[in-house]
Amino acid sequence: MKPTKDDTHAIVELLDVLLREGAVIQADVVVTVADIPLIGISLRAAIAGMTTMTEYGLFNEWDATHRER
Repeated sequence: MKPTKDDTHAIVELLDVLLREGAVIQADVVVTVADIPLIGISLRAAIAGMTTMTEYGLFNEWDATHRER
């Protein structure tokens, strides 16, 4: 049996879904030294295409400003 190569690429499909549907990534990080918490960091990132972002009410002002140019 010969190996076959699929015509679709996983990374392209992943990017397509991210831009079309979007994703929210959230992380909480605590930096400790000798079991003593020093810094707490809360991170949140929204990844999506501009069309998806504006549908959810994000970056509306920015989008309108840049479309006027």
